Amino acid sequence: MRKNFYLIIVSLCLVSCYTYQVKKPLDATAIDNKQDSKRSAELAKESSIQMNSEKAKSQSLNSQQTPIPINVQEKLAPNKNFKIDVDGKSYKIIVDRWESDSLVAHSVSNPKVIFKFHKNQINSEKIAEKQFSKPIADIITIAAYAGIGVGIWSLLK
Repeated sequence: MRKNFYLIIVSLCLVSCYTYQVKKPLDATAIDNKQDSKRSAELAKESSIQMNSEKAKSQSLNSQQTPIPINVQEKLAPNKNFKIDVDGKSYKIIVDRWESDSLVAHSVSNPKVIFKFHKNQINSEKIAEKQFSKPIADIITIAAYAGIGVGIWSLLK
């Protein structure tokens, strides 16, 4: 029984509640569509229905055609943990600073290793920030309670 208890404790210590999660940018088309629906409702009172539908279609087409610009420098804030993809390689870094268009960062596992990347080398779609994960924390909590319950049950039996 002690071996199982120690195994549970060690496995819980190895599990982290922090994961790297990619933040999705706000969908401009969804925001535009909400604004378009408000505008079209107001215009429907003033003009005919056909004119409104043509305007809404042209506005939604324009918003879908223009891609959302992602600023890498705004995403990668200093003193935060990130997982970035540079030229096909994945790096776990802590951002130190920006020097003009170059990112200066150090490795999470070895702080002595310094990286310097140009902002065009970084894949902006795969920038993942280290954040607290509530579902993983809940699973760990339930497993700990179950382990405590089994331990108490085995002591009483």
